[in-house]
Amino acid sequence: MHGLGNDFLIIEDREAHKITSIKDFTIAACDRHFGVGGDGVIFVQPSQKADVRMRIFNSDGSEAEMCGNGIRCLAKYVYERGIVHDPIFTVETGAGIIVPEIILEDEQVRSIRVDMGQPILESSKIPVTFEKEKIIQEPIEVLGKTFYFTAVSMGNPHA
Repeated sequence: MHGLGNDFLIIEDREAHKITSIKDFTIAACDRHFGVGGDGVIFVQPSQKADVRMRIFNSDGSEAEMCGNGIRCLAKYVYERGIVHDPIFTVETGAGIIVPEIILEDEQVRSIRVDMGQPILESSKIPVTFEKEKIIQEPIEVLGKTFYFTAVSMGNPHA
């Protein structure tokens, strides 16, 4: 399943117990030449805190707290498969509880709206190795060109 160019393998918890090493499985499965190919693997699990729990692993096998495109894919998946029944529900993530909203058109999922919460801008929490507390519109030179970037995390570091 994909969201805005990011593609994910989605695995329900009842299948996850068969995987001995999530890291090795994710690396192999996400390999675009020898595996299925993808940007990551999302595990759908039961939750004690929310309607469902999402664990997401990047293609290098590392676990992420959250991913905006990933949670939208998870939301569509769990709604269409009847794992959740209400169009607004809660998802437990490594970044806390996230609330997706399914937008329906003619009883079909048209889009997903997600309140991603507040962005993290503190350098030490992203992490980014600059001496400033926040990196906003910071110039950086690459191959003779100057680019301006802002370091932010929404569960995964972005620039």
